[in-house]
Amino acid sequence: MKLNTIAAAVTTAAVMTLAGGAGAQEISELRIGILGGENANDRLKAYSCLEEKVEDLLGVEASVFAPADYSGVIEGLLGGNLDLAWLGASGYAAVYLSNPDAVEPILVKVNTDGSYGYFSIGFARIDSGISNLDDMKGKVFAFGDPNSTSGYLIPSIEIPTKGYSMKPGEYFGDVKFAGGHEQTIVGVFNGDFDAGVTWADGLGAWEEGFNSGALRKATDAGLVDMTEIREIWRSDVIPEGPFVVRKDLPEDVKVKLTGLLASLPSMDPDCAYGVLAGDAKGLAPITHKAYVSVIEARKAKIDN
Repeated sequence: MKLNTIAAAVTTAAVMTLAGGAGAQEISELRIGILGGENANDRLKAYSCLEEKVEDLLGVEASVFAPADYSGVIEGLLGGNLDLAWLGASGYAAVYLSNPDAVEPILVKVNTDGSYGYFSIGFARIDSGISNLDDMKGKVFAFGDPNSTSGYLIPSIEIPTKGYSMKPGEYFGDVKFAGGHEQTIVGVFNGDFDAGVTWADGLGAWEEGFNSGALRKATDAGLVDMTEIREIWRSDVIPEGPFVVRKDLPEDVKVKLTGLLASLPSMDPDCAYGVLAGDAKGLAPITHKAYVSVIEARKAKIDN
């Protein structure tokens, strides 16, 4: 899933040029939503720099909202109560299936190797004796959030194709929702669950929680010692979720926000590190087309 980096750079440059020349239309505030799965205070702290930059750029008050779970952001976007958010692919699918005209994708995080995919990573404590899914029979498996791509949708589809039923009691002793990525990681690390799934770009050192993702955030926060857990399963590559804007925002506001986000890694690397959950090469344009397969997978899951 490599990006055409030259084309992406040209497109981003064009967006930035438009951003500089656009005249402000009327909005009174800009509301940013952050998906759940991490301590609310940590999420708000990571986004405070973006909040300030949005206010400076648009000349209006910006507010950041950190609901307890994914559905809070999804419902906020659908209700027109949020203007900007970084969604997972399944979260975007949920919004699109409910209202195709609610939001539009603008940018996607690009990994340090130029790809824009990531993985659902299954993991367990090393001292549990669990090395793979074969060792999980009769044990407790943890998902994150029902609206998470890597924390539920993809593993709930892919793991059964390997012969492991996700229905509680059929293979695993129980299957539970931890409440989010951070809760899953801490729960497995503390022994509340035997294993669980979370997200990571799969790049860099395991001991550091990879280059970006929930494991990296948890490692940076001191919540987990990666040397005490091991990977036991990995999904196929998943398309990174998009930054989306409310579709009926004024066009000049959309362009300005796109330009700001696209320039964030070069303009303020520390801010970008917090917003993007770790190291990244940058952000590149993305469209709805990149998420059609995830939308179909979510729709099939709902229908079944």
